[in-house]
Amino acid sequence: MMINMDGGINVLRYPVATEKAVNMIEKKNIITYVVDLRATKKDIKSAFESMFNVKVSKINVIRTPQNFKKAFITVGKESKASDIALKLKLV
Repeated sequence: MMINMDGGINVLRYPVATEKAVNMIEKKNIITYVVDLRATKKDIKSAFESMFNVKVSKINVIRTPQNFKKAFITVGKESKASDIALKLKLV
């Protein structure tokens, strides 16, 4: 699932479905996504909120040695990351 923002950037590439990522969904209410290298936290937040109609409380971003950019998206208290994971068929 990719979202096109105003600048033509496909912000959200795909969700990460590793064992560690699934544990973070269940225990910390965090969903991990691989995102475009040029995407900012604001871009990621607005794309995720519009795609899933949830409130995002926090985003952490890292660049991996394989030249990927991962976003750790903390879903707000009123929503559950596990519900979003079910929509994405991660769990």
